Amino acid sequence: SPQPLTGILELTFLFYLPIMLLSFVLEFAQSFAMQIVGQKVMYDLRKQIFAHLQRLEMSFFDRNPVGRLVTRATTDVDVLNDLFASGMVAIFGDFFTLASIIVVMLGLNWKLALLTFSVLPVIALVTMEFRRAVRESYRKIRVAIARINAYLQEHITGMAVLQLFNREAKSTEEFEAINRTHMEAYKDSILAYGLFYPAVELLSTVAVAIILYFGGGMTLHGAVTVGTVIAFLQYSQRFFRPIQDLSDKYNILQAAMASSERIFKLLDAPAAIHDPAKPQTLPEPRGRIEFANVAFAYQAGHRVIEGVSFTIEPGETVAVVGHTGAGKTTLTNLLLRFYDVSDGAILFDGADLRELRLRDLRRNFAIVLQDPFLFSGTIASNVRLGSAWITQDAMRAAAERVNILGFIQSLPGGFEEPVKERGATLSVGQKQLLSFARALAHNPRILILDEATSSVDPETEFLIREASRRLLENRTSLVIAHRLSTVQNASKIIVMHKGRVREVGSHQELLARRGIYWKLYQLQYKDQETSVDRVADERVES
Repeated sequence: SPQPLTGILELTFLFYLPIMLLSFVLEFAQSFAMQIVGQKVMYDLRKQIFAHLQRLEMSFFDRNPVGRLVTRATTDVDVLNDLFASGMVAIFGDFFTLASIIVVMLGLNWKLALLTFSVLPVIALVTMEFRRAVRESYRKIRVAIARINAYLQEHITGMAVLQLFNREAKSTEEFEAINRTHMEAYKDSILAYGLFYPAVELLSTVAVAIILYFGGGMTLHGAVTVGTVIAFLQYSQRFFRPIQDLSDKYNILQAAMASSERIFKLLDAPAAIHDPAKPQTLPEPRGRIEFANVAFAYQAGHRVIEGVSFTIEPGETVAVVGHTGAGKTTLTNLLLRFYDVSDGAILFDGADLRELRLRDLRRNFAIVLQDPFLFSGTIASNVRLGSAWITQDAMRAAAERVNILGFIQSLPGGFEEPVKERGATLSVGQKQLLSFARALAHNPRILILDEATSSVDPETEFLIREASRRLLENRTSLVIAHRLSTVQNASKIIVMHKGRVREVGSHQELLARRGIYWKLYQLQYKDQETSVDRVADERVES
C-alpha cells in the first residue's frame, strides 16, 4: 500500500534535511575558519616584516630596492593566504581520499590492487620532474614580479625627470624586457602543467587497461567476479582524480613555497645595528660629542672618511663644510648610528655610541635634511611624527619661530591640512621649513642641519637663517652645508677634504689661513652674500 511508502519518504526527508543542513554548516565553518586563519597569518607576517624592516640598518636599504621589499610584504604574503584559504584543506582531503581508495581496493582484491598500483612508480617520477620544473618556474616568477615592482616604483617616482629628458621610449623598452622575463617564467610553468596532465591521464588509461586485461582473465578463471572488476574500474577513476587535483593544488603550494622562501630570507636578514647586551645609561645627557680617529667605508676597501677627530662641546654650534663627496653627510649618518664606524669611536657624553640603546641615543637628536621627507597625513601629523606629547600650542610656537606659521594659517585646514605623499603639493622651501618646525617641536638636545638651506631661494634662505639664530641658542648643533653664508657664525668650522679633517677654526681664522676654506669662500660666498643681503635689505626697507 502507498501508506508505508509515504512514511518511508517522510522519514527519509526528515533525516536528509538535517544532514544537508549539517553539511552546509560544516562546510561554512571550514571555509570561514580557514579564511580567518589565512587573514591572521597575513596580519602577523606583515606586522613582523614591517617591524623587522624598521630594525634593519641603512646599508640594507642601500642594497635592496623599495619595490622588492614592498613585494615581500604584499604580493608574497597574499600568496600564502591563497594556500590557507583554498589549498591546504583540499590537499589534506585529496590525501584522505587516496588513502581510503587504496584501503578499499586492497580489501576487494589485493592482487588486482597491486597490478593497478604498478603505474605509481612512473607517476612518482613524472611528479618529481614536474615538481622540480614548477618550483624553479615559480622562483623565477617571484623574482620577476619583484623586479617589475621595483622598476615601476622607481620610474613612477621619477616620472618628471623621465618625461623631461624624453626617456619614455627607452623606459618602455627596459620595462618590456623585464615584463618579458616574467612572461617567460610563466611559460615554463604552463609547459610543465601542459605535459603533466596528459601524462597522468595516459597512465590512468594504462591502469584501466591493466585492470581489464588481468581482471578479465581472473574472471574467466573464477578468481574474481565481474562486479569486482567493475568496482576496480570505478575506483581507479576515483583514484587518479585526487592525483590530478593534487597537481592542481601543487600550483598553489609551489607559489606559497617560493613566496615563503623569500619572506623568511628577509626575516632572517640580521640587523647589523642593534642594542648592546648591557647598555650604558645617561641619566642627564649634556650633549658632548667626540669623534675619535673615526674611519668608515660604505663598501669594503673604499673608505670615505679616515682619521676624523674633533669635539663638539655642549651648547656649541659646529659647522662642517667641504666639497661634494668630502664625507660631510657621512658624519651625521655615523652620529645617528645609521651605520657603525669601521675604526675609531664616536663618544656621546663620554660613552661609545655602540654602548647606548638606539632609542636613548636618537631621542636626543633632531635633523633637518636637504631633501625633507613628509609622510601622507596632515601638517600636524608631520610635525608630531607620533609624539603625542607635542601640544597644539607647541606646534604653533615652533612654526612661528621658523617663519611658517603664516603659511599654515593661510591653508583651509590649517594644521589639519592634508599632506600628500612626500609633500607633493608643497614647495621645497615650505617642506624644509616644516621639517625645521618638526625638529624644534621635538625640542632636541642636539640639532643637525644637513645642508638645510642649499636648495632654496634666497628669501627662504633668509627666513631659515633668521630662525636658526634663535634655534641654535643653548643647544648643541652640527651644521653641514655647502653655502658658507649659513655657517660663518658657528663657534667652530671643520673643513673636510677627501674624507679627512683639513682645517678647524672660526670663520675669520680660516679666512686668514688662506687655505681650503678661503678658496671655498672665494668661489661661493660673495655671490650668495649679495643675493641674501639684498633680500634682508628689502625686508628692512618694507
